[in-house]
Amino acid sequence: MNQKTPRSVPGPWRVGVIAGMASYIDAAAIVGFSTAMVIYQDALGLTPEQVGLASGALTLGIAVGAVIGGRLGDRFGRRPVFTATMIAIVIGAVALVLADSFSLVVVGAILLGVATGADLPVSLSTISEAADDSNRGKILSFSNLLWLVGSVASAAIGVGVGGLGRLGGQVLFTHIAVVATVVMIARIGVPESETWKAAREERRTGKSTVRATRSGVRELLRQPYLAPFLGLVVFYGFTNLAANTGGQFGTYLLVNFAGADIPTATLVGLPVLPLAVIGIIWFMKIADSPKRFTYFTVGAVLWIVGLMIPVVFGYSLLTSLIAGIVIVGGSVFAFEAIMKIWTQEQFPTLLRTTAQGAIISVARLLAAILAAVTPSIANAGGPSLLYGLLALFAAIGVITAYAVFKTRDRHSEFNTEAAPKALQRT
Repeated sequence: MNQKTPRSVPGPWRVGVIAGMASYIDAAAIVGFSTAMVIYQDALGLTPEQVGLASGALTLGIAVGAVIGGRLGDRFGRRPVFTATMIAIVIGAVALVLADSFSLVVVGAILLGVATGADLPVSLSTISEAADDSNRGKILSFSNLLWLVGSVASAAIGVGVGGLGRLGGQVLFTHIAVVATVVMIARIGVPESETWKAAREERRTGKSTVRATRSGVRELLRQPYLAPFLGLVVFYGFTNLAANTGGQFGTYLLVNFAGADIPTATLVGLPVLPLAVIGIIWFMKIADSPKRFTYFTVGAVLWIVGLMIPVVFGYSLLTSLIAGIVIVGGSVFAFEAIMKIWTQEQFPTLLRTTAQGAIISVARLLAAILAAVTPSIANAGGPSLLYGLLALFAAIGVITAYAVFKTRDRHSEFNTEAAPKALQRT
């Protein structure tokens, strides 16, 4: 009598790569859209105001999508959400390939943004719930490496197709559509999170377990989750202002205030890339160890010092390069990678993607607001004033995180939910 072979469950690293491609697509969407809008500006006759509105639509879409996807991921499961988001990303990218007017560009930007934002929190929770205490931090950190690869890939494609007119923009969006299609197919083999399924079943059957009862959004505004939730909102929201501004306006500042041409301004960032890769790999090695908070503390100091270099020594090609190296050396240990780990470990199963989505959303909204006035700040007070503000923002973020997580860094809701005494809520 023939017996069916049990379907193999993918290992945590395989899940990490497949789900982590959400970060690749996020980077490709942001970088590729930025380059494509420069191309479409001439090809479709877009005004500078329309380019700004389209870019704002993408950013706003990501922020809104993160909140929606995060909540849906906790209520209906990780798998249906990350399947639907990949389909929507493909549709949004194809819409941007075919767009021949400003209105269609905006529609495509909103759809791409919402779908990308919605995918991020559920993908990260899929990774963390497939892993364990020995590798959760490593695999979550690997998604940062995928983000870097996605940004470099889109930038490289942009260099190659920048002179092709509308076709160049279409190639950039086709790249996103093709990658999303491949990821969507790969995700067919990723099952629903067993952790989420167990929590959902306990809630459905009325069991009074911790993970079944802690599922309402209001729980995030009560202890023990209020402190880490607000701490992460402030930490990621403010540090992201420094990181996003540097990435989005680095070339603008060098060209307008350091006398560099565009090719030179682009090359200034190249030495930072291998350092970022080394830093991410280094962080992966210590991400699951007690050392990570010490690294966070040192990284936080380095980040603020790096941002202060143009303030103290003036803004030039040299100080920009040195500042970039120091900032990367600090931010790999005190920014998004550790935020992802803390967010996954500090909240219960049925609130995990909700919390992550809200944190991402606030950060993207704050970044969009600052981006709207960044050129005005730089023109009014010079890059030194801008970098001074960014140093202040980063300091607020990392000091808040230090205060909140110096005693909570090693706390994990995964262990709390698994402990025998937590099986019944008291």
